[in-house]
Amino acid sequence: MRLPPAAFAALALAACGSADGPASAQPGTDISEGKPFAVTPVADLDSPWAMTFLPDGRALVTEKDGRMLLVIIAKGSNSVTATMPLAGIPKIDSAGQGALMDVVLAPDFATSKLVYFSGSVAGEGGKGVVLWRGRFAEDAKSGPRLEDVTELFRARPFVEGDGHYSGRIAFSPDGKYLFFTNGERQKFDPAQDPKATLGKVLRLTLDGKPALGNPLAAKGFAPEVWSYGHRNLLGLAFDSAGNLWEQEMGPKGGDEVNLILPNRNYGYPAVSNGSHYDGRDIPDHKPGDGYEAPKVWWNPVISPGGLMIYSGAMFPEWRGDAFIGGLSSQALIRVDLNGTEARKGDQWLMGARIRDVEQGPDGAIWLLEDGGRGSGGRLLRLTRAK
Repeated sequence: MRLPPAAFAALALAACGSADGPASAQPGTDISEGKPFAVTPVADLDSPWAMTFLPDGRALVTEKDGRMLLVIIAKGSNSVTATMPLAGIPKIDSAGQGALMDVVLAPDFATSKLVYFSGSVAGEGGKGVVLWRGRFAEDAKSGPRLEDVTELFRARPFVEGDGHYSGRIAFSPDGKYLFFTNGERQKFDPAQDPKATLGKVLRLTLDGKPALGNPLAAKGFAPEVWSYGHRNLLGLAFDSAGNLWEQEMGPKGGDEVNLILPNRNYGYPAVSNGSHYDGRDIPDHKPGDGYEAPKVWWNPVISPGGLMIYSGAMFPEWRGDAFIGGLSSQALIRVDLNGTEARKGDQWLMGARIRDVEQGPDGAIWLLEDGGRGSGGRLLRLTRAK
């Protein structure tokens, strides 16, 4: 249910109290069967892309067509009381793989109320991914909104096409830096082009400027570049030890989980454990080839979408592990992380494309269905099976 601003204040207060209610009933097979968690559908959304939780337990969710929603979750239940669109969101070009993409709270959100988010836009030269920042505000008259929205960074160059924008955001554990992914836009060569930000992991200041000390700048790279040779980077997260992990879609095969290190070349399109879609071979990663190899890879693909490293109390046996949403695989994937090493864990079939994975305040795992190719676009809550 999407509410007008006049109905917002009372529901917001109820959501922060002890309101309770039944979970949304959904037809079809129980996808909890045989899994170590119970799956509860909580809301129906319209092609959601990413989510993050506010300190009070409500959530911000982005949708493909350019909406950002405030999702009011009744405390202590599996029920969404209401969703409200936020005002102030820039115009998005959502053709193809374009979308309003990631949304992440600033490290000091409790005092600053700043929200960082990304999306695809059209501009001079074609299209590209943009990083913005706005200040979260709400009142009973105007409802929720982002104020003082500022463009902090846009990928270079803008090119024609609608694919491989990436646009994932992660803050360094010390809160001083912002890491941002730029896909290679299905153009291959930009991933190795030192002047382009495409096909790269970038390290920026909180204002979107190149961070001082990025080691590749001295080698003639764009000053924002931290690592390069990437394809479509749809997940980015730090673990508790400060290691930066990234997952990306390979071509025909070769989806990857990478430990991101500065000044490293991850090889695409010169090497990949997959092949071109037309069947042409791409050399595999090999020791001594000069490229940083993935820690884990899949062939056939899982089509990874979204990455979360679990730190909650509800599933203590999984603390420190990575969770990945699977699109074409319609799965939730767990990867065992051990220091700077990784290996495949579980892969649970979910019956729908999973776009994003997020940890809730109580340690529950939340999933967003993609809403495309037959998946429902639902918000799901995973809790320990009884």
